[in-house]
Amino acid sequence: MLNKNIETFLGCDSDYEPSKIVLFGAPFDSTTSYRPGTRFGSKAIRSESFGLETYSPYQDKDLTDYAVFDSGELELPFGEPSRALKDIEERTAAILDDGKLPLMLGGEHLVTLGAVRAAAKKYPDLHIIHFDAHTDLREDYLSVRLSHACVIRRCWDILGDGRIFQFGIRSGTREEFLWSDEGHAETHKFDFTFLSETVSKLNGKPIYFTIDLDVLDPSVFPGTGTPEAGGVTFMELLNAIKTVCEGSRVVGCDVNELSPALDTSGASTAVACKVVRELLLNLL
Repeated sequence: MLNKNIETFLGCDSDYEPSKIVLFGAPFDSTTSYRPGTRFGSKAIRSESFGLETYSPYQDKDLTDYAVFDSGELELPFGEPSRALKDIEERTAAILDDGKLPLMLGGEHLVTLGAVRAAAKKYPDLHIIHFDAHTDLREDYLSVRLSHACVIRRCWDILGDGRIFQFGIRSGTREEFLWSDEGHAETHKFDFTFLSETVSKLNGKPIYFTIDLDVLDPSVFPGTGTPEAGGVTFMELLNAIKTVCEGSRVVGCDVNELSPALDTSGASTAVACKVVRELLLNLL
């Protein structure tokens, strides 16, 4: 059993045993390719969540009506991606082994790899639904294979062809798009077109759901390390989260790439908090 965190995400202060969902933070950004700072994202989401209400008018649901456990921040070794991924994998595995759903707060997107390693061991038929501005399908970035620019490619190393579905993508190298088009991944550009069809196709299969917040347009979410113009709106993201959660067997998920210091207004952190609240309520 994990110990309860002192400072929890809004409304997520239940005991471990009755909780269906377990939150944890993965404050790591050693491989960030442009502007750093996502290691502070998970703590900022937890701290600033108290600016929200526990009640969601979008769903007519309240976090206080459910049991969610917040196990706090992992203490990850900065500059050691392999060790950090091992720690994330171990925490995710512990949650999965207890029959609960892990929800990880990043951190840079590389942290997803640790959680996917654990989920793929628990669920050999694991599939990934991936919201992002970037393909993250490089074989390496500056000769480094463990990079947030390569995270989905490393997940493919585990899962293989036909199991990765990307949406909102609007940035990547020509080689990444060509590699995807060869049948290794299913990459949907710019928005959430064909999301409903994908969810229907994956009905009953275990899904790891990863949300890179830079899928949002920078006018909505500027506080991220690699902003890309042309992103989706907040409501488009909420509706897409609802589509995935209502129609899929989600067994693990994460929200990542908030860099709070890059938006001193605090608006990006507020957006991230609301995304997490709505994700939680959609999963409950």
